[in-house]
Amino acid sequence: MTDSQVSHDLLVIGGGVNGAGIAADAAGRGLDVVLCEKSDLASATSSSSSKLIHGGLRYLEFYEFSLVRKALRERDVLAMAAPHIIRPMAFQIPQLPHSRNALLIRAGLFLYDNLARRQRFKHSSSIRFDRDGPLNAVISKGFEYWDAQVDDSRLVVLNALQARQHGASILTRTECTAISPEEGGWQVTLHDHLKGLDSIRSFRAIVNASGPWVASLLEGLTHKPAPHRIRLVKGSHIVVPKIHDGEHAYLLQHHDGRVVFVIPYLEQYSLIGTTEKEFQGELDRVEISTDEISYLISIVNLYFKKSILHSDIVNTYSGVRPLIDQQGKSASKISREYRLELSLDPSPLLSVYGGKVTTYRVLSEHVMNKLGRCFPGMGSAWTGQARLPGGDFDLPENLFNRLATRYRWLGPDMINRWLASYGTLSFDILGDARGLDDLGMKFGNNLYQREVDYLCREEWARTAEDILWRRSKLGYQFDEKQTTSLSNYLKQSYPIN
Repeated sequence: MTDSQVSHDLLVIGGGVNGAGIAADAAGRGLDVVLCEKSDLASATSSSSSKLIHGGLRYLEFYEFSLVRKALRERDVLAMAAPHIIRPMAFQIPQLPHSRNALLIRAGLFLYDNLARRQRFKHSSSIRFDRDGPLNAVISKGFEYWDAQVDDSRLVVLNALQARQHGASILTRTECTAISPEEGGWQVTLHDHLKGLDSIRSFRAIVNASGPWVASLLEGLTHKPAPHRIRLVKGSHIVVPKIHDGEHAYLLQHHDGRVVFVIPYLEQYSLIGTTEKEFQGELDRVEISTDEISYLISIVNLYFKKSILHSDIVNTYSGVRPLIDQQGKSASKISREYRLELSLDPSPLLSVYGGKVTTYRVLSEHVMNKLGRCFPGMGSAWTGQARLPGGDFDLPENLFNRLATRYRWLGPDMINRWLASYGTLSFDILGDARGLDDLGMKFGNNLYQREVDYLCREEWARTAEDILWRRSKLGYQFDEKQTTSLSNYLKQSYPIN
């Protein structure tokens, strides 16, 4: 079946952080925007990162000063835009004999401190480690610097919410299956996987922001070779019970030149990653290998007194980064800089190659500036000073007090989780609720019906996985029975055809 044809300005293909950011930027400039994503928002690479907003300290070794400067600037912009899901974090660098030269690290940290103006992040410093601490006793010296931790999948959702606030249509479980040039733009076929329906729409321009699918999708839709060869690089992480106290992270240096982060995660866990392996396989089925697990465990056990075992792992995840191929370079040395390719023949189609979570906003701004010739009447750049939904507050502790004053019955643990997920949107979701009974059915671990309904109604969630692993991280606390109960509720209340 085919719906009647309608016209729009811009189609964005891909519901990852770049696609959602581009949709938000474009809609805020006054364009009629549609974003389509064949699965759920943030269902691939954008929910499989190291959960960091960072300048990329190690990129300085490869003389990528421009990329680091750009990322450091964005670190401050994003920390202001989304203080509920982004928080500054100290990173400590322990020194072993095989580590990089201390003078080299000190010089790199000096550059890191001064490549961009800082407002929210402290200077780096030399530090000494206590013998009674978690690190091996032979480690006595190191360094400390600051970056930020982010809930990556919620960053995507918040950008999609921002796009919709400016009039964009966000179509999840909707795949772009065909395009053909027409006068003034493109005729596009969109397939709704939920309804099993096709719709034909017209767009003046298309942005291909499909991440690791960027080249294969472009070739499939246009029947022409992609302008760049893509190297698919898999990055994997493991999650274990927390292996050190404190809110700081560690950057561990391996003798192969790579680095691995050990990051406090969800209060109870340590997030360890990442690896960098060439990937060849199905992009819809990306999993960690036994070799990658052993690699991460071995470097952690080199630095920490308490060894971790394979049996300690409570979760793993892997994502694929689409990097522009640079012949002769190993995966770890390929640039993380993005590239935008705009073709005007026969109609405007822009493809996004590469990129990283930290630079998604400036990438989105660059995309729309590049499309300016196609939309001469659109507005100017605006996201540099904008707050993401729920981020319109000053200090987290002040917002906590506001929530605790109005909804004291939630308790501190639940208030903290809502604050870190929804920020000031919490007031909209909770509304006039006066007690837990007003939140409806409890599915487990302080997940109630009112929150689930909000996530389905406003944030495009449809399955238990959407809710437990991307809209929240409650999957770590849910057992099989609780997950089944949630799934049954969703099937009854929000059926998928």
